[in-house]
Amino acid sequence: MSVAAAVIRPVVICGPSGTGKSTLLKKLFNEFPDTFGFSISHTTRAPRPGEQPGVAYHFTTREAFLDLARAGGFIEHAEFSGNLYGSSVAAVHAVTQSGKMCVLDIDTQGVKLIKANHAYLNPLYVFIAPPSLSSLKTRLVGRGTESEASMSARLAAAIGELEYAKSGAFDVVVVNDDLERAYNVLKGVVCEGKTTGDTLPDFSA
Repeated sequence: MSVAAAVIRPVVICGPSGTGKSTLLKKLFNEFPDTFGFSISHTTRAPRPGEQPGVAYHFTTREAFLDLARAGGFIEHAEFSGNLYGSSVAAVHAVTQSGKMCVLDIDTQGVKLIKANHAYLNPLYVFIAPPSLSSLKTRLVGRGTESEASMSARLAAAIGELEYAKSGAFDVVVVNDDLERAYNVLKGVVCEGKTTGDTLPDFSA
């Protein structure tokens, strides 16, 4: 299978923490290792068990992160739960130079910044949604890495992200209710150029 578009567009993957974005992207990269390249973000948070520097994130200090931000080195950056996250110009450039489709995993703050300041990138915006807020909370609890404060912050952020998704800011929505089904929808969009995804669930109930 090859990428359908003649001009390779970056792909922006967005969605609340705990929706399974990393799992979906891992499957995509495993199946198409020569097609996609991941834009590795910078962060000031500490590595979680098993995370390798330069693979999961570029782990850095707050001072170094802010220095790079002041130098215009980020396409987007934001702060969440006291930690800074950002997609650097260099990381995206490294992927595009390799001839691969660049994939960015960012939050809605980052999406807004790209739309406002880097529209020339013309990325494909894909929102990964949970089937319900209760399922999202179950997934976060299952991680075993979230404190009560962190859990509350992530759920509050999720509600904000879902509200933003309702605005039509994304080209395609993928609901991760079943991993294989959701993966096939995602694959159809980014590999085959399909423009139809899922309908965003009603989270107001």
